[in-house]
Amino acid sequence: MDRVLKINQAYSLTPWRKQLQIIGLFLVVLVVFALIAGVYLNVNARAATIGRQIQNYHQEIEELEFLIADQQAQLAILTSASEMEKRAQDLGFHPATTEEILYIQVAGYNGRTAAVLASESFSNVPASPAVVPPAYTQSLLDWVTQELSLAPFVYGRSRP
Repeated sequence: MDRVLKINQAYSLTPWRKQLQIIGLFLVVLVVFALIAGVYLNVNARAATIGRQIQNYHQEIEELEFLIADQQAQLAILTSASEMEKRAQDLGFHPATTEEILYIQVAGYNGRTAAVLASESFSNVPASPAVVPPAYTQSLLDWVTQELSLAPFVYGRSRP
C-alpha cells in the first residue's frame, strides 16, 4: 500500500506533467479561438462577396434600364409622324386624294356602335337632392346657445 501511495505521489508531483497539462490546455484554447476566428472570417468573406454581387447586379439593372430607355426613345423617334411620313414617301406612298378613296358598302354591316360608358340602369335614375339631417346643418354657435338656454330648466328640475 505504501508503494502505491509513493507511485501516486510521484506521478502527481512531477513538474513536467503539470507543465504539459498547462501547455495542452493553452493549445486547446488556442485551437478553439483559431476555429472561431476562422468561422468569423469565412462568414464575413461570404457576406462581403454577396454584397459585392448585389452591387454588381444593381449596376447591371441600372445599365439595362438606361438601355431600355434609350431604345424606347429611338422607337419613339422612328415612329413619329414626320419620320413615318418620310419613310412612306421613300417607299412610294403618297397621301390619298378624294378621287382615289373608294367606299365599299357591306351588306349586314350597320356601322360602329356607340360606346356605352355607364350601364342603362344608372342612366334612367333621376338625380335626387341629398337629404341632410338637421343635426348636421346646425352650427356650433347655434348648438351652444341652445344648450345654454336649456340649462336653467335642466338644473332647475334636477334640484330637490
